Amino acid sequence: MTDQPITPASLRGAVDLSSLARPAGSSSSAPGAGGASDDIVISVDDATFGEVMQTSTQVPVILALWSGARPKSKEHIDLLATEVRSYDGRLQLATVDIDRAMQIRQALQVQQVPMVLAVLQGQPLPLYAGDQPADAIRQVLDKVLEAAQANGVTGRLDAAPAGEQAEADDAAEPELPETHQRAFDAIEQGDYDAAVVAYEEALAANPADDEARLGLGQVKLLKRTDGVDLTQAREAAAAAPTDVAKQTVVADLDLLGGHVEDAFTRLIDLVKATTGDERNAARQHLIELFDVVGPTDERVKKARTALMSALY
Repeated sequence: MTDQPITPASLRGAVDLSSLARPAGSSSSAPGAGGASDDIVISVDDATFGEVMQTSTQVPVILALWSGARPKSKEHIDLLATEVRSYDGRLQLATVDIDRAMQIRQALQVQQVPMVLAVLQGQPLPLYAGDQPADAIRQVLDKVLEAAQANGVTGRLDAAPAGEQAEADDAAEPELPETHQRAFDAIEQGDYDAAVVAYEEALAANPADDEARLGLGQVKLLKRTDGVDLTQAREAAAAAPTDVAKQTVVADLDLLGGHVEDAFTRLIDLVKATTGDERNAARQHLIELFDVVGPTDERVKKARTALMSALY
């Protein structure tokens, strides 16, 4: 992906991320980029992406994707954060670790990191992929601000003093547990079996490791859907509405594509339409998908209630 001119017209429908938007939650500081002291640089994931869409109606958001398994990609995020901060709150940088945000990764079809986009009034526009020097970054950011002004997006965020932010940056980068790092490395290599083993080891050592539980669910989802043709899967499921294997494949693909409610509804309907072992298999698969999304997500809470009603 290369740098390209930014115009108001080009901001319409570049990439559809609407399926990932949801009520904003609390964001955490971006590794190596800070964010603990102000709103200029934040870290978002599948659960908090909605705040990017909301903020982009006030100030342009620069969406930067990197990989925790590729330390080199974080170096560019650090440089980008420095440049964004120099605009004194007229821009926000939202960073995404694609190893922890599988839905965003799938929606954007990420093939290279770092990958940088602009989000303006909820509309994303690809900017560039790969490392860029500081002067090239500033040229791109200037164009984003020009497009924002043309669209009436001229807000400003509060910025922390540079010295205070530097201290926050130094304290913001946690070291990954060894098992988690092995899982990330395996995912980057496409070795989902090894990633499953690493996460299972993490859970065996600490059953309360929610990040490992979430990662395990996501990796199993990636493994199940690897190489599956979406069109063929949907056609097969439409022809066999009570076939558990065919319905669960489509539910997996829906979830991977960000259509969380569709995936949950499909399996709840399947629970209602089946009995015995088939019903139990549908129920178990739905519970596995709950682990992929996370227990605190409101859609999971709602689906759990619906599942209980379907069962009893």
